[in-house]
Amino acid sequence: MTKIKLCGLSRPCDIHMANELTPDYIGFVFAKKSKRYVDPEKAVQLKALLDPAIKAVGVFVDEAPEAVANLLNSGIIDVAQLHGGEDEVYIKRLRQLTDQPIIKAFQIRAQADINKAEHCSADHILLDSGAGTGAVFDWSLLKNVKRPYFLAGGLSPGNAREAVRLLHPYAVDVSSGIETDGLKDREKAEAFIAAVRKEERS
Repeated sequence: MTKIKLCGLSRPCDIHMANELTPDYIGFVFAKKSKRYVDPEKAVQLKALLDPAIKAVGVFVDEAPEAVANLLNSGIIDVAQLHGGEDEVYIKRLRQLTDQPIIKAFQIRAQADINKAEHCSADHILLDSGAGTGAVFDWSLLKNVKRPYFLAGGLSPGNAREAVRLLHPYAVDVSSGIETDGLKDREKAEAFIAAVRKEERS
């Protein structure tokens, strides 16, 4: 079964929606430049509302590893997702500070980006079109990927089923594709999850 991540949740109503729709993961964005940014105090409040069966992922861009580890070790988040220039030295340092899972995101523009992602030491890799651009990249680049991956970038209720059918990713990750006017839209989230699960059942 392809796992589902709803990213960029920032309001209590977003968490209640997730609890009802039961994705595998939700994401809190800790990058201050993001319009979906939540601070650690807000994340504590939101995590307290979240069904414990759903993993909370913290999304970071070049954050100090100590700060990331603190959020992991305190249980505010369950997984760290690194979206900046974090390299193998950074990942090694983070592993010294925590034993919680790490996802490293890669912007996919060419085969060289795939090769780099496949050799990453993070627990999971996420293949994306860019930093929240909401655009799909060339999926044909993924045809020879050997490693399980999170697929992100431009996913929506309209293309989620096709993505799962063609690519069989480990997980699909959506944010702007389930929003209306910059806020999470329950109908779109429901349609996205239904599309993924419909393909899984077919």
